[in-house]
Amino acid sequence: MEYTALSKHTELKNTANHGFLQIENLVKSYATPDKGNFVVLDGVNLTIGEDEYISVIGHSGCGKSTLLKIIGGFEKATSGSVRLDGREIRKPGADRMMVFQNYSLLPWLTVRENIRLAVDEVLKNASRAEKISIVNEHLAMVNLTSAADKYPDEISGGMKQRVGIARALAIRPKMLLMDEPFGALDALTRSKLQRQVLDIWENNRQAVMMITHDVDEAIYMSDRIILMTNGPAAKIGEILEIPFEHPRDRMAMRNSQEYFELRNHALNFLDRYFTSEE
Repeated sequence: MEYTALSKHTELKNTANHGFLQIENLVKSYATPDKGNFVVLDGVNLTIGEDEYISVIGHSGCGKSTLLKIIGGFEKATSGSVRLDGREIRKPGADRMMVFQNYSLLPWLTVRENIRLAVDEVLKNASRAEKISIVNEHLAMVNLTSAADKYPDEISGGMKQRVGIARALAIRPKMLLMDEPFGALDALTRSKLQRQVLDIWENNRQAVMMITHDVDEAIYMSDRIILMTNGPAAKIGEILEIPFEHPRDRMAMRNSQEYFELRNHALNFLDRYFTSEE
């Protein structure tokens, strides 16, 4: 089984399929005082389905987080377009929620209150009973009902990240954006939370874009993997289709020839783009 880059023709055809998220000819650059424009992303084209789980991998400085922030509405593209469900993204919105590596919880609020704060802010027309029900539903979804009244400094890193995920999902976003959500966790907690997040997604499908440096994590969780070339002027180098059906059995996947070939292909791609400056 051979995994090769999408041709330019294939990629443009994919972009024209009226996908849920459409990124067309996206360029992001910054003006510098002595060297003119510094180009971070140069001509990114990508279409994502409304229930597709995508991972983006590349070396540091390839614009992964910048791309995520543009989709989130926190940064603006220099040129090109980014549309979600047919609408141009121009600013942050409740239809796109971010989950960060550093948890971003308010320390003076309990687990329950951190989730409720987002629900109150976005679902303004919901009744008090509906809001309580939504919060309880999402606490249960991430197995945090018993920790609902604890404060962030009373729970583990993995639990904090689950609070962030529950908070993001509770406002019913159309798309979930995750910037290395498991990067700060130890290996055992990371593996467990990967499975929990995948369980949630498999039972509540929505569009997900996740930034990661972990090839195994990307293969295990994703429908497709976007491999970025090095920055500056980074672009999509290859797109890997992941052939495994959901729900996924991690052990069975890792024992398969397909997994071995996919993993080696992704690692070989990253090795080709490795530089001593990274």
